Amino acid sequence: MNRTGIFLGAAGLLALVALVVGLPQSGGGSPALVVAPPATPPAPSPSVANGSLSLSTRLSHPLVAVGTSDVFLTADVKGVEVPGRARSAVNLALVIDRSGSMSGFKLDQAKQAARHLVAALRPDDRLTIVHYGSDVKSLEGLQATPENRGRLLAYIDGIWDDGGTNIGAGLTTAKGLLEASRGRFPVNRVILISDGQPTEGVTDHAALVDIARSLRQSGLSVSSIGVGDDFNEQLMESLAEVGGGAYAYLQDASQLERIFKKDLDAAGTQVARNVTLTVKVPAGGLVRSFGYTPIARAQAGADELVTFALPDIAAGGSERVVLQVQVRGGAAGQALDVGALTLGYTDLLASQPVTTNATARAVVSADLAEVQANQDGEALVFAARAQAGANTQQAVDALKRGDRANARRLLELNKSLIDASGRAKGAPAVDQDLAAQDLLIGGLEAAQDEGAVNSYSKSARKKARLDFGLLNSTY
Repeated sequence: MNRTGIFLGAAGLLALVALVVGLPQSGGGSPALVVAPPATPPAPSPSVANGSLSLSTRLSHPLVAVGTSDVFLTADVKGVEVPGRARSAVNLALVIDRSGSMSGFKLDQAKQAARHLVAALRPDDRLTIVHYGSDVKSLEGLQATPENRGRLLAYIDGIWDDGGTNIGAGLTTAKGLLEASRGRFPVNRVILISDGQPTEGVTDHAALVDIARSLRQSGLSVSSIGVGDDFNEQLMESLAEVGGGAYAYLQDASQLERIFKKDLDAAGTQVARNVTLTVKVPAGGLVRSFGYTPIARAQAGADELVTFALPDIAAGGSERVVLQVQVRGGAAGQALDVGALTLGYTDLLASQPVTTNATARAVVSADLAEVQANQDGEALVFAARAQAGANTQQAVDALKRGDRANARRLLELNKSLIDASGRAKGAPAVDQDLAAQDLLIGGLEAAQDEGAVNSYSKSARKKARLDFGLLNSTY
C-alpha cells in the first residue's frame, strides 16, 4: 500500500515515527525526500460564522497523492468577542470534597477560596454549597444578596473534614439543588473539587461519568478541579469532558481562588452551550481523534458520521479538534472531500439553536513532490502537537508501569515529530514546543518516588490536553 508520508526526513526516522504513532510511510522503499518550506501553499478554507461561534478548518495536505494516504484535519471553533458585555447571572453549585485526606491545609484553602467566590458573586447570582465525605451536606441555593452573603460565609466556616470520598453523591445532590432554579438562569454550573479517589457510593468510572452526562443532559455543566497528587486524573478529566465544563489540576490548594474566579468568568460570559461537531468522513476513514472521544458514530451510505461533544464556549474562547483521516485519491485533478463538518450549538446571545457547515477539501495530484511542497505548515504543527499529546499520555502510562525507558523514548519521539513539523512551518514556530518537551523529559528523570511520579503524571496529562487543542477548557 502506498501511503504518503506526512513528515519526510531521514528514512529511519520516518519508519520509527510511522511505527510508533501510526503515521503513513512513503511506499516501496523509495528514497526519502527532504521537506522544504512551501512557497505558495493553497490557502486554508475561510472561517465560517453563522452565529456566536465560528468554524475554520485546515488540512495538513491540501494536495494528496494518488492512492491511499493519511491527512490531518484541524477544526477550530471560536467564540465571538463581546467587548464590554456584562457577565450573565449564574446559578452555581460548589461541590467540595471534605474527606479525611482534605484535612488541614487543603480544606482550609478550599474554604478560603469559597469565601472569595462568595465575594465575587453579584446579587443576581445564586450559589449552592455541597460538601461530601462519606455522606453529603448541603446548603440550598441562595441569591448572593448582601443579607445572604453572611449565611453563605457562615455555612462555609462550618465545613469540617470527615469520612471517605463519595463524589457521585456530591454531584447528584448538586444536580437536584440546581434543577429547581435552572430555568431562571442562562448558565447553570457545577464546580467540583476533589483530592482523592472515589471510595464510597458510586466508585465505577463509567457510572460516575454517566452522572456527569445526566447533569449535562438536564442543562447543567460540570467543571472539575483536582488538587494534590492522589486524585484520579482520568476520572476528573472525563467528568469535565462529558460535563461540558473545564478541567484543572492544582498541586497547591492555595491556587483555588484563581481557578474559581476563572471558571466563574468563563461561565458568566458563555456564548454557546450544547456544542457538537459532526464530521462526515469516508467509511472507515477516521484513523484517530485526539483529545475527544466520539459520542456517536453512524453510517451514511459510503460515509460515516462521527460526532464529538465540545465544552461550553465563552466569549473569545476557542477549542480545537484534530483528526487523522485516511483518504483515497483517484485520478489527478480530482477534488476530494476529506471531511464535511457540521457545528451545532445553542446560541446564548440569540437564544436559538444554530448550525454551521464547512467542508475540508483536497485535490489529488500525481506529483509526490508537488504534494510535499504544498503541505500546510501550520496544520502540520497542530498535528505534531496532537500526536505529542497522545505520546505523552502513553509515556505517563508507561511510567506508572515502571517502564521508564519506554516513557523516555516516547517523549524523545515527540521532539522528532515537532522538529519535523518545524521544517515545514519554520523552526521558530516550534521552539517553545521543543523546550516544553525538554521540561517533560527533565521532569520524568526527576520523578523518582511515588509522590513525585503522581505529581509528574498529572502535570504531563494536563500538558497533553493543551497539545490536543483543549485550549480554554484546561486551566
